[in-house]
Amino acid sequence: MAASINEVRNTVLAIANKNNYGYISPQDFNLYAKQAQMDMFEDYFYSYNNWINRENGRTSGTGYANITKGLVEVIDGFSTQVFLAQNISNTFSLPNDFYLINKLFYYSTPLFTGTATTVLANSLVDFNAVGWNTIPASSPTPKIGSLIVNTTTLKQAYVTGVVSTTQITLSDNIFNVIGESYIIYSNTNIREVERVSQNKIFLLTNSMLTAPTKTYPAYVLGGNIVTIYPSTILNAGDIQAQYVRYPLSPRWTYLNLGLGEPQFDPTQSDFQEFELPDSDEPTLIAKICQYVGIEIREADVYNFGATEEGNDTQETS
Repeated sequence: MAASINEVRNTVLAIANKNNYGYISPQDFNLYAKQAQMDMFEDYFYSYNNWINRENGRTSGTGYANITKGLVEVIDGFSTQVFLAQNISNTFSLPNDFYLINKLFYYSTPLFTGTATTVLANSLVDFNAVGWNTIPASSPTPKIGSLIVNTTTLKQAYVTGVVSTTQITLSDNIFNVIGESYIIYSNTNIREVERVSQNKIFLLTNSMLTAPTKTYPAYVLGGNIVTIYPSTILNAGDIQAQYVRYPLSPRWTYLNLGLGEPQFDPTQSDFQEFELPDSDEPTLIAKICQYVGIEIREADVYNFGATEEGNDTQETS
């Protein structure tokens, strides 16, 4: 369960207003909440490294005392998989929300390509399809479980059935506009793409023995662009990224009634809860209090937040 942004804000206001120190506007609170969440998000990775070292030194617990397992579960909550948009030739763009890449995969066996000629829920209809077959019923073509990528939107689904030579059913509704293109891939022969550094790729590509191949592909990361080798890997939908994304920016939304405190309104379209677990709520409050203490120039509020955060760090490190 995620930490409640309304509970966090009410607690912060209660602490700040205990001695009439000042009022924190919703705009300022949202800025502080975003920064506090980002601080804690990045701390997960440092904590994970710390607890891995403890495990290696046999000073970490197991079972319910396995802190590393809990951190992995939290970080995995930010893990996502997407097919990358092709940029130019064999370069592909990473999503704007990527924090770090875990793995890249190359789908090496495309089976069919085409365009959707009719929009039908949870289906792909292509009146120009060639090679689709319902016979035998136990093993139609394309095979059940084959991966299909909408190369226009980069959404993905799996083939769940072959209705006819022009219609297949899908695990998700990924075609919403006539004319969207697609590629159907085999769900076998998926290759992991190895990351290499910028200073090594030149040496690798200039040697017949070490040059990347479609069986053993490689990539170089530059900003949010990945360059795939060999350069013959250049189809939109060929490369899938498994990456850890940044958390969404929390946003406390409200109705301005004109008198007194604005009223919390979570029904607004830009409302966003914290994406951190409920157990991190005390640390979020402590961090936000530090920012609030600086804003209202009140050392007591800042010191309270710093002390609470220090106590929490001492307990979990």
